[in-house]
Amino acid sequence: MSQLQYFLALLAGGVSLIGLVFGLISGPLEQALLLKAFLALGTLSLVRFLVPLGFWADAALAFLGTVSVLTGIGIFSPAPAFFWLALVASWLFAWLFVERFSRVLAPGWRDSGGLGLIIPIVFGVAILVVWEAITRGANVPQVILPPPSMIGARIASSIPTLWADFQQTFLKAVLIGYLLGCGLGFVVAILIDRSPFLKSGLLPLGNLVSALPIVGVAPIMVMWFGFDWPSKAAVVVIMTFFPMLVNTVAGLNAASVIERDLMRTYAASYWQTLMKLRLPAAGPFIFNALKINSTLALIGAIVAEFFGTPIVGMGFRISTEVGRMNVDMVWAEIAVAAVAGSVFYGVITLVERRVTFWHPSVRGA
Repeated sequence: MSQLQYFLALLAGGVSLIGLVFGLISGPLEQALLLKAFLALGTLSLVRFLVPLGFWADAALAFLGTVSVLTGIGIFSPAPAFFWLALVASWLFAWLFVERFSRVLAPGWRDSGGLGLIIPIVFGVAILVVWEAITRGANVPQVILPPPSMIGARIASSIPTLWADFQQTFLKAVLIGYLLGCGLGFVVAILIDRSPFLKSGLLPLGNLVSALPIVGVAPIMVMWFGFDWPSKAAVVVIMTFFPMLVNTVAGLNAASVIERDLMRTYAASYWQTLMKLRLPAAGPFIFNALKINSTLALIGAIVAEFFGTPIVGMGFRISTEVGRMNVDMVWAEIAVAAVAGSVFYGVITLVERRVTFWHPSVRGA
C-alpha cells in the first residue's frame, strides 16, 4: 500500500475505535447494534498493519458502514457522536477502497471490462449517503435541503409531470436549438475559413452574440417567437452558436503546414483538402464544442423558461414550485435535468470515441 493508503487505513480504524468507545458508553449494547458492530469491525481492520487485507475487505466495510448508518438514522434524535463517527469511518473505508482499487485497475484500464464504473458509482453513492445522513441526522429543515430519499419519492410520485416537463424543455427546446445552433456555427466557421473578409466581419459579431446576457435575451425571444418552445430554442441557438464557431475555426487551422503542402502537391482542391485533411483534424475541436454546448443548451432552455412559458417545462416548474415552497419538486426537476444532461454528454463522448479514434486523447482513454 502507498503512504496515502496507510494513512487512510490508520485514520479509518482510529475513527472506528473512537466511535466504538462512544457507542459503548452512550447506552445499552443492543441499541443501534449494527452501528456498533460496524465500528467494532472497523477497529479490527487495524490488524492490516500485521496481516495484509485485500481491498475487497475495505469495500465490505464501506458497504456495512453505509447500511448501518442508513438504518440507524431514525433511532436517535438528534444523532449521537458515535453515529457521526460511523459515517466518517464508512466514508474513509470507501475512499480507501477506491484508492486501492484504482491503483490495481490502472495498469489494465482498457481491459477492465467495465470495472472502472465501480469508482464513480462508489463516489456517487457516498455523496448520497452523506447527504441523507446529514439532512436527517441533523434534522435539517426540508425547505433548506430535503434528503435524497424524499426527492426520490417525489420523482416516483410525479413521473407524468416530470415527463411532460422533460418533453417540453429537452426534447423540443434543447435538442432543436442545439442542432440549429451547432449547425449554424459549423457552417459559418466554414464560410469564415473560406473568406478572410467574413473572418474579419463575422468573428467579432459572433463574440458580441456570445456576450449577450441570457436574462436580457430571453424576454426578447419570448416577444419575438411566443411563449412556447420556439423562443427557448432561439435562446439555445444563441448560446451554442459561438462555442461551435470558435472551436471549428481553431480546428480547421490545426492541420500542420507540411500536411497542407502535401495536399497541394497532389493538386487537391480546397474542398478536397477540407474533407480529407482539415475536417478530420478539426474533429476533436468540434466535439469539444458539442460537449460544451450539451450543457449550455440545457441551462439556457431552463433559464429562458423563467421569463414566459406555457404551464409546462422544467424552468416553469422550478420557478412555480419554489414560490409554493415545494422544494422537493424543485430538486426532482434538478435531478431529471442533471441525468438528462449527463446522458446527453455521455452519448456525444461515445460518438467522439468512434469518430476520432485515431486521436491520442481517445487512444489513451
